[in-house]
Amino acid sequence: MPNIKSAKKRVRVTAAKNEQNKIIKSIMKTSIRKVKIAVEAGDKALATELYNQAAASIDKAAQANIIHKNNAANKKSGLVKRINAIA
Repeated sequence: MPNIKSAKKRVRVTAAKNEQNKIIKSIMKTSIRKVKIAVEAGDKALATELYNQAAASIDKAAQANIIHKNNAANKKSGLVKRINAIA
C-alpha cells in the first residue's frame, strides 16, 4: 500500500480508468457479438446496420488505446468478411 500522497492518488486514478476501459471494451465486444448473431441468422441488412455501430465502438476503443489500431482494423475487416459472405 502506498504511503506517499501522489502514489495513493495514482492508485485511485488507475482503478477508475480501469473501470472505464472495461466498460468501453465490454460495449465493443457486445456490439461485435450482435453482428455475428445477425450474420448467423442470415440477415444481411440488420448485420450491416449493426456493423456500423460495432465499427464506431471499435474505433472508440482504438482511439482510447484500449486496443491497438491494427487490432481494431483486423476486427472490422473480419466482420466485413462475414457480412459479405452472406449471399
